[in-house]
Amino acid sequence: MTSTTDEAAGPADALGYEQARDELIEVVRRLEAGGTTLEESLALWERGEELSKICRRWLDGARARLDAALAAPEADGDPEDDADS
Repeated sequence: MTSTTDEAAGPADALGYEQARDELIEVVRRLEAGGTTLEESLALWERGEELSKICRRWLDGARARLDAALAAPEADGDPEDDADS
């Protein structure tokens, strides 16, 4: 069991958003289903917390990129608007 947990708990950068989200869904499903020992439940909870942080970092990065993309036309758009006039 230790090797599987170590592999799943690899570096945060190694997981893409979709991978982290899908694994988080599975962790939640297993916790909700019950039937695990206290130790297993705690390990699942900790992994879920880590996966949640990974997803949040991806979403925060996506939000920053979106904000930058939305702000860029305002700075670059003014000269083009003047040229069209």
